[in-house]
Amino acid sequence: MTGKTLHGVKGIIDLRSDTVTRPGREMLSFMMNAPVGDMVLGDDPSVNELEDYAARLFGMDGAIFCPSGTMTNQIAVRVHTSPGDEIVCSSLAHVYLFEGGGMACNSGVQVSLINTPDGTFTSEQVEACINPDDVHRARTRLVSVENTVNRGAGACWKFDEIKRIGELCRAKELKYHLDGARLFNAITVTGEKPEDYGRLFDSISICLSKGLGAPVGSVLIGSGEFIRLAKRVRKVFGGYMRQAGYIAAAGLYALKNNTRRLSEDHLHAKKLGDALEKSGWVSKVYPVVTNIVIFRTTDTVTASEASARLRQAGILANPVGNHEIRMVTHLDVTPAMVDHVSNILPTLFDSKCSG
Repeated sequence: MTGKTLHGVKGIIDLRSDTVTRPGREMLSFMMNAPVGDMVLGDDPSVNELEDYAARLFGMDGAIFCPSGTMTNQIAVRVHTSPGDEIVCSSLAHVYLFEGGGMACNSGVQVSLINTPDGTFTSEQVEACINPDDVHRARTRLVSVENTVNRGAGACWKFDEIKRIGELCRAKELKYHLDGARLFNAITVTGEKPEDYGRLFDSISICLSKGLGAPVGSVLIGSGEFIRLAKRVRKVFGGYMRQAGYIAAAGLYALKNNTRRLSEDHLHAKKLGDALEKSGWVSKVYPVVTNIVIFRTTDTVTASEASARLRQAGILANPVGNHEIRMVTHLDVTPAMVDHVSNILPTLFDSKCSG
């Protein structure tokens, strides 16, 4: 339906990820008017302002701007660990599943995985993973949590559990990292403030290019000593840029203007979830908490078949398994688009929708 208008909706509706967002007019203007310098020499004012703003927002000492959330996570792992150490995280964690084996490649560490349906876990489960002080065992050094959980259908952590895990980490002298790629989605649901997280974690990674709508970039936040070491690792990883202020300005605009609207994405996701519940070709819809919808097709319909049929209808969605598909709402998805998709989903495999 590219180039055509159907029920007031024009073009392709892209639900593959919230990373597909494009800067709006106001963000573009902010970017093009940003003062810039040489980031490597430390005199790009827009980069410096973004880093200062992010650090103050979370009540932490400092921050560094990087090209991606994978880089910020991997820098944190490298700073917090030594080769041969072990990290405790979910078996669904992005840092484990989707960062190219970076923990092993970049830091020489191994993982102890906690298996739960939605990627959240308890302090008791963490404690069971902590190795004794034994020369035959890897040294448990770091606990990493992801909020929201991407492969957990956007699940939000209970903040009390995050605090209990933090208390355990301090008692056991473990470092504590937050992959907060979509943390502001979680904050929108649970009501905590950024500084509440800043008091608990040794390091926090925030993506600017997902629901917040910036074109590229993430920030890594932590203590003064952590940031000093993180800057060295960023250099080793090739994360320094030159006149990066143009893209840093987009991240600054996103943090200041695009967090309060995330509840709209959540409402849109719930509406898509409701429509999927009424679709005969869908066997299960995982609980919709934020802006991520993951669902299972029936045994007679594969995810690739369903995504192909959706594409024919002008809707892009990502298969994440043989019978699982993910849809993600974002700031470029309008209410009219959601209504349009919600009308199509229940009848997707009717003959009248086959072409």
